[in-house]
Formats: sequence, structure tokens, C-alpha cells
Amino acid sequence: MKTDGNTTVNKLELDGLSVGYHGRPLISDIAFALRPGEILTLIGPNGAGKTTILKSITRHLAAISGTVYIDGQNSRALDGKSFATKLAVVLTDRIRPELMTCREFAEAGRYPYTGSFGRLTPHDREIVNKALAAVHAEEIAEQEIATVSDGQRQRVLLARAICQEPEIIVLDEPTSYLDVKHKIELLEILRTMAREQGIAVVMSLHEIDLAEKISDKLVCVKGDAIAGYGPPEAIFRDDFITSLFDIKHGSFHSLTGAVELKKPQGEPRCFVIGGAGYGVPFYRALQKKGFPFAAGILPENDIDYPVAAALAQAVISCAAFMPVGTEQTEAAKRQIDAVNTVIDCGCPMGEYNRANGELISYAAKQNKRILRTVGELSEVTL
Repeated sequence: MKTDGNTTVNKLELDGLSVGYHGRPLISDIAFALRPGEILTLIGPNGAGKTTILKSITRHLAAISGTVYIDGQNSRALDGKSFATKLAVVLTDRIRPELMTCREFAEAGRYPYTGSFGRLTPHDREIVNKALAAVHAEEIAEQEIATVSDGQRQRVLLARAICQEPEIIVLDEPTSYLDVKHKIELLEILRTMAREQGIAVVMSLHEIDLAEKISDKLVCVKGDAIAGYGPPEAIFRDDFITSLFDIKHGSFHSLTGAVELKKPQGEPRCFVIGGAGYGVPFYRALQKKGFPFAAGILPENDIDYPVAAALAQAVISCAAFMPVGTEQTEAAKRQIDAVNTVIDCGCPMGEYNRANGELISYAAKQNKRILRTVGELSEVTL
């Protein structure tokens, strides 16, 4: 356990942990640490063991070997009430409480602090009210929890965890069942809690783009060991994520966080003149129809470039912040000569991409069919 003077640095620490079932290890030698206010996310393919690790941290599952430390103490040495005041859990299991309102369900988080009869004091009720407000659940507080939506139910689950006043919150796929709006809202609540209250957050996520944006640290789970551990900038590399998830029928681009499907195969049937994001809808429309294409002329820092590189059979590019050279222009003209159709995506023309305007004029002089809207693609055969 590391310390800085008299101040504990690591709120949660796993030391040589092996987890599994029936005495058989699934993942061995797990080691990572989390400081107050940090968010750590487990990512990896389905069935890799992310939930098994989390359940071993939360004592729902006995570790095979190794130790989980909370504030420097072996978590197994803590009694149930002490453990509940330090660590709260939000699991993905669908809850089925009978005739409980959302408020009553959240109030259950105060039980580690109540007496034998479980009576709430005015102080307890104040904490419950603040927890419901923190997750924006005041309006549904008196509704039966069985009647609210998945997104609302997830917020109430988090409110119950907040009511425990924990130092650590562990969440297993907290964004499951949620639409995009509620995913973002829930993660923003977690980030605010971590930043303002110093709560350490450990969770698993399927959405790797969100994991990259929300996390201070990432643990990558694959096979029988931890495949990677570190900050997002160290983990999110194209080759590593492709290997971690064994992506064979598509690609992942770390800079944009985007996953693209497999590119159409064959000789290009059209040439797409894009740039500045104008080409992306056309590239994806062509991919959906299975039409192989070439694209250009794109600076290598253009927002179109990574999508074109993932989906096009050929991309003619130039260096960032540099005018298009004669070599690139001639290569693009050869691509145009080889196809019957050119797509003008409508990108504004300026000093650096003036050559693309010349290419459109060249295509017209060569009597090539020129399409200018995605809708036109659905009406033609390339």
C-alpha cells in the first residue's frame, strides 16, 4: 500500500488477485490501484471475466488468491457494516422489488447507518433527498420502482449507492439498457461525484468510446490475464484495440473512437471527392451498398481521412497543412479515368484543396456521371 506522508494515496488496490469459480482461476495475477476521485474502467470482449473481477472486489465472489485492499486494509477483514460504508455496488441484474417506491429503494442505502429497527433519522432523509437530487430522480421519487423506465431505474440504483456514503462505487455495465442521452447523463453524474466528492469509481463498460472519454485508468481483460493497464492515451491505439477485441471484419480508429465495418472488396467503381467531413456520409453509404470506391484528395489530418482509409480501396492523400501536389492530382485523374462515376461531396474549396475543384471539372470534361447527394446513390447502380 503506497502512502504520501500521512495521506493514503490508493483508495483501492488489488495485489496478485486470482479470480474464478469452484477453485479454478479464470484470470490470475491481477494488480491495479485506484486513488480517491479516479475512475477506472474494465474493458474487453464478452465473457473475458470483467464481471468476475468486479464481484471479487465486492465480495460477491471469493477470490482464489491475492488480496483486495481498501484504505490499506484487507477487505476480507472488514465486517459487513464497515464494508458497506466504504464500498457500494451497482450491478446489472434486473431488480424486482415488490411495491417499493424509488425513494424507499434509495433509503435502503442508509441501512448500514441505522439501528436495529432500521429507522431513518432526519439526517438520513436529508442524505436520501440529496442522493435523489444528484441523479435527477426527484420527480419519480414517489413512483413504484417497478413502473419506471430502465434509465430511471439505473439512476435510482445509483442513488441507493450514494446513500451509503461510500468511498468507492463499483458498477457492472451501468449503461446497459440506456439510450444515448441517459448513458451520457449517468457517466456525467459519476464524473461529478468523483471530481467533487473524491469517490473512487470502478466499472465495466462495453462502449469503448465512452470508456476512453470518462476513465482515468483502464484495465483490459482478455484470456487468463490482464492484457493492458494504464491511462487511455496508452491503451487506445488502433492495433491494441483491434487485437484486444479480435476485430477481423472491420476496424477501430483511436483518434475518432469510431468503429467502421468491413470495406467493400473489388476494384473501385467510383471516385469520391470529399473533405472536411463532407465525405463521411458517402463513404458509409457506399459501404452499405457494397460498392468499392476510391477517395481523395484528402490531407492526412482531415476528418474524412480515417473513415476513407477504413472503407475505401484506395485513398489519395497529401501531407497535413500542405497544398496538393502534381503527383497526387495526376494519381486522382487516373482513378477518375478508371471509373464511370464521380461523387462530388460538396466540400467548400479553398487554397489547399483547389485541386479537388479541378478534379470535378476534369470529370465533367471526361463525361463521367457526377453524383452530389447520398440519395442519388440509392437510385443508381455503379
